[in-house]
Amino acid sequence: MDFKQIQELVKMINKSNIGELSIEQNDFKITIKQKKEPQYFTAGTGISMPAIAPPVIPAVTSGSTVVADNNTKADDLGSSSNLITIKSPMIGTFYRRPGPDKTNFVEQGDEISVGKVVCIIEAMKLFNEIESEISGKIVKILVEDSTPVEYDQPLFVVEPA
Repeated sequence: MDFKQIQELVKMINKSNIGELSIEQNDFKITIKQKKEPQYFTAGTGISMPAIAPPVIPAVTSGSTVVADNNTKADDLGSSSNLITIKSPMIGTFYRRPGPDKTNFVEQGDEISVGKVVCIIEAMKLFNEIESEISGKIVKILVEDSTPVEYDQPLFVVEPA
């Protein structure tokens, strides 16, 4: 199987809803898996190369994404018009503290300021500190410690100062 054939396979997989494809021919083996994160596959030669046309993933920043949130989660908390939601800037595992024996970065009712670390999101063995881009008071923590989060998933509801 040549490189052009592999490219065509990857394109077909990306356009379909097939989750995984494995092909074996003599001493050549290839497995292509479809994910939301950038994909990599390994050819039988032991060379890793990026998959062609990976899904588009928004740029990841070290700060948090702050967006006014007027959906039902904020509405349930009362005056939703002045509440702001801190959302996850990436896919990963949400942690409320820097280590197992450490205290949480923030608690419900805590005052936060711009640049304060509010949580860590682990993505691909990298621990990314998520900093607040607003000042205010934590009204609600929406995610449990050590749980997976999606891109743009609400993490905290903040009442701006």
